[in-house]
Amino acid sequence: MSVDKETVAKIANLARIAVSEDELESTAGELNNILDWVEQLSEVDTDGVEPMTSVVAAALPRRVDEVTDGGYRDQVLKNAPASEHGFFAVPKVIE
Repeated sequence: MSVDKETVAKIANLARIAVSEDELESTAGELNNILDWVEQLSEVDTDGVEPMTSVVAAALPRRVDEVTDGGYRDQVLKNAPASEHGFFAVPKVIE
């Protein structure tokens, strides 16, 4: 795939990037180099390689999945402009 000056101008317009007329040719060359590199990646044999989310195999610690009230009701309600019976009090909207 090859990118020309007109394509670079259209991409720059869509991305809202100001690219001067003098920079269009060099930017087209840079984009073509990037696209050539991406095409080289498609030639790599990846059969038998499992997809990865990271280069380091790591497992995140997991907490016990149990329902709790959080234990912070009073601290949370301190931030409320109004509270009643342990809940946020809001003005009535529908009559």
